[in-house]
Amino acid sequence: MSDFIPQFSLARQFAPLRSAIEAATQRVFASGQVVLGPETAALERELAQYLGVPYAMACASGTDALHLALRSLGLGPGDVVLTSAFTFFATAGAVLLSGAELALADIDPTSMLLAPEAVQAFLRGPQGKRVRAIIPVHLYGRAVDVSELRRHAPGIPMIEDTAQAFGACTPAGFAGTLADMGCYSFYPTKNLGALGEGGLVVTGNAEFAEQLRMRRVHGSRQRYVHEHIGWNARLDEVQAAILRLKLPQVQNWNQRRRTIAERYQQGLLRGSFAAIAGQGDAPVLLPAITPEHVFHQYVLRTRRRDALREHLKSAGIGSEVYYPIPVHLQPVLADTALARQTFPHAEQAANEVLALPMFPELGDDEVERVVAAVHSFFAG
Repeated sequence: MSDFIPQFSLARQFAPLRSAIEAATQRVFASGQVVLGPETAALERELAQYLGVPYAMACASGTDALHLALRSLGLGPGDVVLTSAFTFFATAGAVLLSGAELALADIDPTSMLLAPEAVQAFLRGPQGKRVRAIIPVHLYGRAVDVSELRRHAPGIPMIEDTAQAFGACTPAGFAGTLADMGCYSFYPTKNLGALGEGGLVVTGNAEFAEQLRMRRVHGSRQRYVHEHIGWNARLDEVQAAILRLKLPQVQNWNQRRRTIAERYQQGLLRGSFAAIAGQGDAPVLLPAITPEHVFHQYVLRTRRRDALREHLKSAGIGSEVYYPIPVHLQPVLADTALARQTFPHAEQAANEVLALPMFPELGDDEVERVVAAVHSFFAG
């Protein structure tokens, strides 16, 4: 059998950067400052400049970023936060951790992003007047049209979950900079990833920025003086140094991801079994390649998902399902009203989505192997 093609490989990204990463970590160790030191401060400046925002606040994880943003809005019991029924659970978990009530809306069946019409319908319903924030999720690297959501939900604060879309740029600006706050994850698999955990919140609001900075250090701006209930959500200096090293590479990495997506698209569309979602009906639906899409994942849809995944495995090709269970069907919510609701588009997506191998170091020959394996499955 040919060499295994992983769905993602951190080792391939690390290899050419190894010497530079080792030098960066040694710099941190030599400084003696391992938390909230000069590397984090420099990273925040560089990220703010890259994204074109006044304030960027690094933190310990993408989940912390969402939780910090929600708490900085002053949300709590009695408040409702609305988000997508089809997302990684961290989006919902951050809402529940804040003490607010979680509400969900269905996705657009073509883009799999939060549907503006579903948001509007919820706001007209009995809970609509209690919605204090909306979290649009930029899923798989494709950016939500935040301006369209705002048109359907005027005056309601929005926090962008941009964990999967660092560098996605719309005509209005980078994903994550289009609402009141934007939250990013630097988990190692992300388009900009650390070698451990990390996160970021960006905002144009000075008051929010001050709240964020206090809450990541136990609600304190002055040592041992605590003005709010916060927690330890600090980014460590080693991860900050590594992220600074990787940041200049992101644009090229994202372009390579788009090139890989285009190769998948061209190869798969050669078969009569595939069509672009929203442009035709076929056994396999492919993601649209929109200008702002940075392809954190290349995700196709098919009712034969599980069988296709087994076929790829037998051919030495990795794949992943992001995500097999929609939010409202998670066990932790089994005793809540959400478990009794239906979100048909999210439920269908959870049964059909399959992520093919996607990372910048993936070779063209490997892409062709994946395409050939998919063709062989549908030809059988």
